[in-house]
Amino acid sequence: MITSQTNQSRRDIIQAGSLGLLGMSLPRLLQSQAAASETVSLPGKAKAVILLFMWGGPGHQDTWDLKPDAPAEVRGEFNPISTNVPGIQICEHFPQLAQRTDKLAIIRSMTHSDVNHTTATHYLLTGKAPPPVNDLRKDWPSIGSVLSHLGRGNGPLPPFVSMRPKIENTVPRFVEQSHGQFAGWLGPTWDPLTIDADPSKPGYRVGDFTLQDQLSQTRLGKRQSLLSQLEAKLSRSDEAGSLGTMSKHYNRAFELLASGAGQAAFDLTQESDDMRDRYGRNPHGQSVLQARRLVERGVPLVTCFWPNEGIKNVSVYWDTHRRNFIDHKERLMPPADQAFSALLDDLEDRGLLDETLILWTGEFGRTPKVGQRNSNAGAGADGRDHWPNCFTSVLAGGGIKGGQVYGSSDPQAAWPASNPVNPVDLTATIYHQLGVPSNLELHDHLGRPFMICPGNVISELV
Repeated sequence: MITSQTNQSRRDIIQAGSLGLLGMSLPRLLQSQAAASETVSLPGKAKAVILLFMWGGPGHQDTWDLKPDAPAEVRGEFNPISTNVPGIQICEHFPQLAQRTDKLAIIRSMTHSDVNHTTATHYLLTGKAPPPVNDLRKDWPSIGSVLSHLGRGNGPLPPFVSMRPKIENTVPRFVEQSHGQFAGWLGPTWDPLTIDADPSKPGYRVGDFTLQDQLSQTRLGKRQSLLSQLEAKLSRSDEAGSLGTMSKHYNRAFELLASGAGQAAFDLTQESDDMRDRYGRNPHGQSVLQARRLVERGVPLVTCFWPNEGIKNVSVYWDTHRRNFIDHKERLMPPADQAFSALLDDLEDRGLLDETLILWTGEFGRTPKVGQRNSNAGAGADGRDHWPNCFTSVLAGGGIKGGQVYGSSDPQAAWPASNPVNPVDLTATIYHQLGVPSNLELHDHLGRPFMICPGNVISELV
């Protein structure tokens, strides 16, 4: 087995003092990039991943896997259209993606067994089943956390970023409770930089990478000097080695703040109006544009979670228990179609598509029949309930063979009919493309070894 282990040590004094000086968790995030563990890798096609996570669970039979010959209560209201790949059809409300299907690998046979939003996310973000206890620190680590632990990424930015736009007047979000999006038992050092700011707003900024208005360069320098004095007083303790390591991360944090490199990475005004328009002037579109800017600067994984618009009397996210067809047609599919298509074109134009793997997915699909009940939430006469037994995920870039459909669902889009794909196999395929060894073991804080992804690579996709 290939192993990678980080020695945990007590750093309470130095962390408490320096976090008070900085007022942020940036040094801890930077620590993850320098990764005390040894970098473990094999030759891989992809250098980065952009995960477009459609929180709520898109209706697969209304997006990627239409059933035009099924009964009305199954096929719904939408029609399939031809794509630029003969024999592959997708929904009429994905017209731009239909012209880019030659770049897509559409997996129509995804399957697991969890109907709950907050735990089903764990399958897709980690590849593993969620733990039996409701504790985010007992979760398996997300893909981005594993990459952080392995020392992936270059440049000054954190190696793992999550875009989770929070919209004004939104209803309570299950984003805060969803499992699998953090580092779990690897420890908080490897958590993502989580950004809840709305990048579509004129005042969008990421505070961790900008000096507070009242903090001048002179005052920043004084704080760095004070931190150095504190470290000097503690340098003779038994924690001297770990303090020295942390000191490097805090110094890098000061340098990043002083240089403005982080601020520039998150400054979307540096993009042309035309480019911003191409992605869509909405929270999701601008999050995806932000993701491109980050991977372009060496960030290995960026997750763009679909925002909760919080519109009164409208189903949140892609969780269409009612208004399924209205919301797919008017609120959900147009911006998803636009942003995904713009990302494909933009990465290709920049020569980055071959080395950037894109995953478009939700945590599950929707019930075969309109109005069918499959969870405590149920469904109205014009909605579809949760359905994890069969759904669709889509891959592109990063060495994935485009222009293909892998697996199939039965005539009602209810169960895989061929080549069922469990999330652990999808995750194994992503790790494979990133050059992460299939037999990699990581250790928790007690030193216990765990094989990160025991799934099987889907060879037909790569």
